[in-house]
Amino acid sequence: MDRGARLEINIPNLISNLRLIKERVRHRPVIAVVKADAYGHGAVPVSKALIKAGAEILGVAFLSEAIELRESGINSPIIVFFDSDITEEVFRYNITPVISSLKIAKRLSSVAEKQGKQLTVHLNFDTGMGRMGIDFQKAEETIGEILSLKGLRIEGIMTHFSEADLSDKSFATVQLQRFDKLRKWFAEKGLTPLCHVANSAAVLNLPEAYMDAVRPGILLYGVSPCGNSMGKPVMTVKTEIIEIRRVRSGTPISYGRTYITRRESTIGVLPVGYADGLFRSISNRSEVLVRGKRVPVVGRVCMDLTMVDLTDLADAEVGDEVVVIGSQGNECITADELAMNAGTISYEILTSLGSKNRRTYIE
Repeated sequence: MDRGARLEINIPNLISNLRLIKERVRHRPVIAVVKADAYGHGAVPVSKALIKAGAEILGVAFLSEAIELRESGINSPIIVFFDSDITEEVFRYNITPVISSLKIAKRLSSVAEKQGKQLTVHLNFDTGMGRMGIDFQKAEETIGEILSLKGLRIEGIMTHFSEADLSDKSFATVQLQRFDKLRKWFAEKGLTPLCHVANSAAVLNLPEAYMDAVRPGILLYGVSPCGNSMGKPVMTVKTEIIEIRRVRSGTPISYGRTYITRRESTIGVLPVGYADGLFRSISNRSEVLVRGKRVPVVGRVCMDLTMVDLTDLADAEVGDEVVVIGSQGNECITADELAMNAGTISYEILTSLGSKNRRTYIE
C-alpha cells in the first residue's frame, strides 16, 4: 500500500471561497496567495482554478515557486514576496519581485540594466511586522534612492499586518496609519502604485485596509485566521484502519506507555504518523472519525502508525475509512481543532499534511 494519508482537495469549495471574498471586498482585485504549495493544497491546480474563477494576481514566497507556475502554463501576473536572490529569470518568466531593501533594489536595477529592460516591482514596507521590508521611518529617503535607480518601475506597494487576527485592532490600526502616510507621499509625487495590505484576517475584520487590492491566503482554503468563519474547507484528510486488536485491561499502547487501557479494549491501527505530517503532539489529545463517530487517539503517535480506541464502536472493521480532517456523517473535525490539540496553528497543520501525502482533486 502507499504510505500516508489521502487528501481530497475540493475545487468547487475553493472557487466558492474566492467568490465570497470578492463579494466581501466589493470586487476589488484579489492577489491569491499560493505560496508553500498553496498551503499544502497543490500550487499548480489551485492556481489554475483560482485564475479561471477570477483571481487577478498570484502571490508566492520564492522565485522557484513562481517558475513552477509559469512552467505549468500559468500566464497571470505573479508577485514574489520574499526572495532576495533574484536573477535574470524574472525577465525570462515575466515575474514581479517585491523589494524589501535598498540593497535588493540596487541588485535588481543592475539585472535590469544588463538586460536592457525595465523591471516591474512592488515595494514592501515594514510598518510593524519586524520581518522584512523597508523601515517606514526611513521610507521617504529610501524611496527617493530607489526611484533614482534605472530599470525599475514601481507598480505596487505593500505591508503586512502582524496581528490583524486579534480582537484588539489597535496595533493593526497603527500599521495602517503608517502605511497610509506612505500612500499619501506617493500621491503627492504624482505616483499611484497599487496599494495592497489586507491579508485574510483584514479581509474579515478590517475593511479600511482593503485599498486597491486584497491579499488573502488561508481564507481561500476555507480556514479562518480569527475565529469568525467564512467559506468551506477545501482539504479533507483521510486514512483507513489496517488492523484491529482486542486487548486486556491494563495493556500499554505505543511508546512510553503514556496510555494504558482501563478495560478490555478494541484498538485500531492507522497507517499514518508523524512522518506523514500528523503531529506527535496530538498523542492522547485528539480524535478521528470512524463510521460517523468520534474516537480518541490513544498512545503516542508513531513515525508510521497511529492507534485509536474503537471499543465503543462495535461494528468497526479493517478497511473502514477514517477522517482526520473533514466531515463524516454528522460529525466534523476541522484543521483548527486538530491544530488546537497539537498546540499549533491551522497553517502548520495544512502545510505539513499537504506536503507529505497523496492529493486527489474533486472538480
